[in-house]
Amino acid sequence: MRAASARVRKGVSGERLVLSEPGYHPSMAVYVDQALERTSVTGRLDTNELFAQWLAHGDRRAREELVERFLPLARKLARRYAGAREPFDDLLQVASLGLVKAVDRFDPSRGTAFSSFAVPTILGELKRYFRDLGWSVHVPRGAQEMALRVEDAYQKLTVKHGRAPSVSLLAEYTELSIEDVLDGLETAAAHHSISLDAPHDDGEGGSGTLGDTFGEDDERFEIVDASVTIIAAARLLSARERRVLLLRFVEDHTQTEIAELIGVSQMQVSRILRGALEKLRELTEPEAQAQKRLTAAG
Repeated sequence: MRAASARVRKGVSGERLVLSEPGYHPSMAVYVDQALERTSVTGRLDTNELFAQWLAHGDRRAREELVERFLPLARKLARRYAGAREPFDDLLQVASLGLVKAVDRFDPSRGTAFSSFAVPTILGELKRYFRDLGWSVHVPRGAQEMALRVEDAYQKLTVKHGRAPSVSLLAEYTELSIEDVLDGLETAAAHHSISLDAPHDDGEGGSGTLGDTFGEDDERFEIVDASVTIIAAARLLSARERRVLLLRFVEDHTQTEIAELIGVSQMQVSRILRGALEKLRELTEPEAQAQKRLTAAG
């Protein structure tokens, strides 16, 4: 991180604004000064006096005035993350919560400007929101941080070059390995979810929902698998057994008709069918048949 020279200036009310604080941008001081200037013009209490009333006497009106006075700062910080696919209203609410925490935790006796204390507090609240609450599924913290790092680099490089960056460019920018960048991109996909009922355009003029693009199990695969198994097992049957099975289950003849066709009695056809089917079961379900024999023997 580049070392920034300390730059300090005064607001219209005399509050010192330290512009070299991490995460602090000079343009933010404008918002703070505008709030302080309104205080001077309207004759209301300045920031230090409000903090004195809040901390010494628990004056909630002073606390509310402080929060309202520095809301532009919270809004400014929330807009930093406006392109992160999160609703801005949600981001503003999180930033405002961070501002309230900053007001409650600030200690004027340390001699630092409130704005210098509030900025990292608000940014920390926003980052915590993205880390812990902004994910559609649970992701380990290390993977979250790496994904956010890669996603932030992706957005910055896209703006800088006007096109999506390559994986190698992302790896160079983030000082990560290509494998880590790929893992980060894959993890970032879990940050947001899409409803299966969301509209989907297939690019060929058709429309529907995202759920319509998902495949489903084809029951015919089981039929194909069973057919292959039966055909292989049927080769081990006698020619007469295979013919009887063909006439009964493929050509759908009755046992009486089969008896006339092959020149035997209907009783013999019944025995042939029963024996052939039992052989097929043993060949296609050897474990089940072995268990059946053990049960019968026991």
